[in-house]
Formats: sequence, C-alpha cells, structure tokens
Amino acid sequence: MTATTALPDAFCPTDGTRVPAGTLAWSCPVCRGPLDLDFSPTPARPASLTGRVNSLWRYAECLPLSAPAISLGEGRTPLVELAGPVSAKLDFLMPTLSFKDRGAVMLIALAQRLGPERVIADSSGNAGTSVAAYSARAGLPCTVYVPAGTSPKKLEQIGGHGARLEVVEGGRESAARAARAAADEPGTFYASHVHNPYFLQGTKTYVHELWEDLGGRLPDVLVVPVGNGTLLLGAALAVRELHAAGLIAKAPALYAVQSAAVAPLAEAWRAGADDLVGETPAADTFAEGIAIPRPPRARQILRAVRASGGAFLTVTEEQIAAAQLDLATRGLYVESTGVACWAAVRDGALGERTAVVPLCGAGAKTGLAKASVG
Repeated sequence: MTATTALPDAFCPTDGTRVPAGTLAWSCPVCRGPLDLDFSPTPARPASLTGRVNSLWRYAECLPLSAPAISLGEGRTPLVELAGPVSAKLDFLMPTLSFKDRGAVMLIALAQRLGPERVIADSSGNAGTSVAAYSARAGLPCTVYVPAGTSPKKLEQIGGHGARLEVVEGGRESAARAARAAADEPGTFYASHVHNPYFLQGTKTYVHELWEDLGGRLPDVLVVPVGNGTLLLGAALAVRELHAAGLIAKAPALYAVQSAAVAPLAEAWRAGADDLVGETPAADTFAEGIAIPRPPRARQILRAVRASGGAFLTVTEEQIAAAQLDLATRGLYVESTGVACWAAVRDGALGERTAVVPLCGAGAKTGLAKASVG
C-alpha cells in the first residue's frame, strides 16, 4: 500500500483549462465550472486488502491523498439484503450519519494540507454537517451557508460541531450563490462538494466497498439518488477504475433517481438532451437533499448514465413517504431523501436484475416524511 504524496493537477472537463495542484482554486478560472482531477489510479487486487484499516482508506492506491489524522473511521458500511435481488448499503451509519462523510473527509484532508485561514461550504444539511465535523477535527474555522427551511435537526448538528451558520433566504441555489460570493476571499478554502473533484474521489469508495463485499464483482444495476450527482459520478469513477484494471468483466448500469417535484436531469433525459432543458423551478419535496434545479455537473451526469446503459427514474412524494415507512418496518430508519432509491425500485422496476441502493442519511436528521406533511 503506497502513500500518495504529490497532489495531482485539476482540469476543467468543459474547456480543458488546467489548474495546478496546491492552490485554493475551486473552479475553472475561465468558465467557473466544476473541476475534475488528473488522476488515474490502479486498484489493489482483493487478496492484498486483507488486514488493512477498516475504513475507506483501505483503498489507498485509488485515493489522491494519504490517510489523514482527521479520519473518523468513515466508510466500510454494511451491505444487507432488502428484498429479492435488491440489497442496501447502509451509508447512514457514518460518523455524521450520512454518505457525505466519504467526500468531506477528502476535502478537509486537502484543506489541512493547504493551510487556509477558513473553510466555507454550502449545503441543504448533510454535506454541511460533514464539512463542519471534519473541520472541527482538523481545527479549521468553518462557516456553512444553508437555505432557509433546512431541517432544524441538521442545523443543530452543524452548530454542534462548532461551525458558524449563515442561513440564506431562498432555496438551495441561493445558499450556493452566497457561498460562491465568499469563496474567492483570500485564505478561504471552499469545500464545495459540487465543484471540488476531491469530493468525488471520496464518494467513489462506495463502489470499491461494494466490489470487495461482493467478492470482486458488482451488481447488474447501481441505483443512486441524484441532485448534484456526487455519488453517481463517484460511482462512475470507481467503475471505470475497476474495469480498466480488469477487476470486473462488465460494468453495471447506473440508474439515477430524482424527486418528481424537482427533476431537471430526468426531464433532460426524457428529451434526449445532453444538458438541461428549460428552467426547473424550486419546489418543496421530502427529498430535499436532491432538490437541485440546476446541477453544475449536469452534462457529466447525463453522459455517465447514458454510457452505462442506465436510465433516470422519478418518485412522487407518496412513494417517498411509503418507502420510508416500509424501510422502518424492516428495521432501517432512514431520512426521506435517503429512501428515494428504494421508493423507485421496491415494486420491481428492475425485474430480476441484481441491484444495490444506498441508504444515504439517518432518519434522526428529519423524522418521518408523513409526519412533516402540512
């Protein structure tokens, strides 16, 4: 297991602009779009993983940073059967109770290495909580911009980690704009889970874990909730790495799930478009964590789903509420955004194909969806 010491450069996937490693740049200096990392690792073979640390850092060859002192043991969440050919990965059993810890630990490990004066983030709750927790672990001052209407339990968790909260009137897009306005101030590290490619390098470990847990294979279908697409794009990265190394014979199809109330990517998919079409208004939905009207990585998300032979699925509020209750009766108390994938496939939408759904956040963060109606 070789520790990574030199940071790779970043680049803009839209116009190819290079961004040198070791800077606080968080977006393309030309188009201001998100960045990708110039990093093509080779995964370790299953036999060499025996005896390694029981966290996502066991996949060291595939990560652009060495294991940091700020790790909270994130990763290696259980995989359990749900029904028929569908299993669930319990990513709500992370240190801050959501899958966002996979990416946040990478962002703050990078920030710790770069030594900024402050960290800022924007979030509908879970990403901000993760960034706040790991910033506290690293001893870095942190400010999190959140939209008005964010779950009080998530606000309490963010504040409990010592971060300063900036509550922004309006929806998720308003919070992101406020954070971006502050992001270029000197000494600021913008821990953007959307723009910074290190976040995707963390979320890809979700698939590396599945591959190991399933004995060196992957299911026929990976079902993933999509708002900004960070879990889906991380999954696509891992699939490419495993396939290029000859460690899987066939890549799984990626099925992306959106709330029917806010589904700009599903609408673009149905239109056969390569990018977003028209304007999608913000709307209330139980799946608040994926209610993103204009995801900056839309083109990459659509391309990844199409290349995999997958598709987009949408779920109604009634389906979300029913799926959350169904999981609770199975012993799994998951927040309303985190049940979207189970809502999409629990009635047999995938046929007999094997599939894994992520249960992304703990129900303690939001309570039951039906209880919050009205």
